[in-house]
Amino acid sequence: MKLSQFDFNLPSAQVALYPHSIERTVTNENGEKTTFKLKRPDECRMVVVHKKSQKIELFKDGDESTPITLLDIFDYFKENDMFVFNNTKVFPARLYGTKEKTDAKIEVFLLRELNQEMRLWDVLVEPARKIRIGNKLFFNEEGSLVAEVIDNTTSRGRTLRFLYDCPHDEFKESIFALGQPPLPRYIIDHKDSEGNLDRPVTEDDTNDFQTVFAEIEGAVTAPSTGLHFTRQMMKRLDIHGIRTAFVTLHCGLGIFHPIEVEDLSKHKMDSEEMHVTEEACNTINTAKRNGSKICCVGASVLKATETVVGTDGYIKPYDGWTNKFIFPPYNYGLADSCLVNLYHPKSTMVMATAAFGGYDLVMDAYQQALKNGYNFGCFGDTMLIVND
Repeated sequence: MKLSQFDFNLPSAQVALYPHSIERTVTNENGEKTTFKLKRPDECRMVVVHKKSQKIELFKDGDESTPITLLDIFDYFKENDMFVFNNTKVFPARLYGTKEKTDAKIEVFLLRELNQEMRLWDVLVEPARKIRIGNKLFFNEEGSLVAEVIDNTTSRGRTLRFLYDCPHDEFKESIFALGQPPLPRYIIDHKDSEGNLDRPVTEDDTNDFQTVFAEIEGAVTAPSTGLHFTRQMMKRLDIHGIRTAFVTLHCGLGIFHPIEVEDLSKHKMDSEEMHVTEEACNTINTAKRNGSKICCVGASVLKATETVVGTDGYIKPYDGWTNKFIFPPYNYGLADSCLVNLYHPKSTMVMATAAFGGYDLVMDAYQQALKNGYNFGCFGDTMLIVND
């Protein structure tokens, strides 16, 4: 398929900048009304796509005043069905420092630690043209946290050695204390109608950009569909008898890199570290063997499970890396349903979604979501694809 087949016009106003919220109005004893917002990411809207019947649902019983929400997902599953989540944990990867002598402000985005003992990190820097081998970068006012550029890796990539003499745990605590939640650039670079940046990073983002089941540190962006699952939502899964399992895929920035070739078969994905335990395999394979539905939550889970699924439809334990790129036509081996976000045009995630639900049907659903003002991105609305 071609890159241009996944292009569509996404209005800036339909990019969600914050988690879904609802308004509530209370009246005190004096008759005074106060309206306030409550975060309810689990009440976001949900487009339901039926693969076999080719039906697309946005509203309950066709009533356009009552959209289907994520809370309605239990109408499509029964006891002992299986939801598979990504339990990767995001670390505060975005740092701001200054360059020695010039005091120029530099953004450093931590990608991964290369060597604990030597404090070596693979990073991206901005503006890259100002950062050369041998430069020193300062990250706090005291000047105690300093990094030296020791190598160029890509046009924006650098290898840094942090000059910080202390135990490793203390070192990581220090740099993470200075870091910001690594919100996608489409959020922090968002501009209002007058061209001004209108989305500052807030303290709330530390929790908002982390799933409630995050456990294994290593991601530099969140597995975004999982952000909709609150602790209350996870409890509801349990109450409905829906089982859960967890795989780990440390989401990298490669999912945001623009695809530069029209022929998708020539695109190369960046590798991401992933782990699938024997316990997770046993839980998921047993559910499939018993005829239960298997629902992958998010594009990262689709990628992880498809990396380890065999020709028999069952998955195997794995510790390693994946650069799997899924686009239509593609036959998924494990899941028969998936819950995903509404993704940006020409992104690898929308391609994986179209491969699951069928290109024409999914792109039709996207157009209906756009027409009805649904929100896109990590804090936006969702899409459930079921095999009926």
